[in-house]
Amino acid sequence: MRQTRNLLFVLIVVLSSCIDKNPNLDTEGKDELKALEATSVPEEDALNYNQRFYVPIYSDIYVDAQNPKQLLSATLSIRNTHLTDSLFISKIEYYNTNGNLVQKFIDYTINLPPMATVNYVIEKEDDSGGNGANFIVEVSAKSEEIKPLIQAVMIGNYANKSFSFLTDGYALD
Repeated sequence: MRQTRNLLFVLIVVLSSCIDKNPNLDTEGKDELKALEATSVPEEDALNYNQRFYVPIYSDIYVDAQNPKQLLSATLSIRNTHLTDSLFISKIEYYNTNGNLVQKFIDYTINLPPMATVNYVIEKEDDSGGNGANFIVEVSAKSEEIKPLIQAVMIGNYANKSFSFLTDGYALD
């Protein structure tokens, strides 16, 4: 019986290591942002709402003198709160503490359907952003009444404690 349990444990460990651990993949194995790329976008003059958002995130935070840098995972969440109109996302860029572009996340505009959400995760081990990292997100829509909700959620742990906090995106224009 013990041998069977050990074999089962080893089998579970081996199989779980074969799973793609990228948290940004959809159910079909495609990057969630790439899966939402728009095949057609309304003409610019038909878009009555255009907004740029600044979203602060923290790749790491100060803990104490012995452990000055604690790494965090961060999830950028973009939510379309409108009941009937799509939100078009034309830019998602990730900048580091020094203001340098680290990564562009989309090449084509994303069509986020009404009441839908798209998330993108910065892994805990990715400290390229530093403690002053941020996203710039540009969105547009046909309706002037649209009110997207853009936030970042950071999660970390220290010793035997876990913590999380969020930041809101701020309209720049």
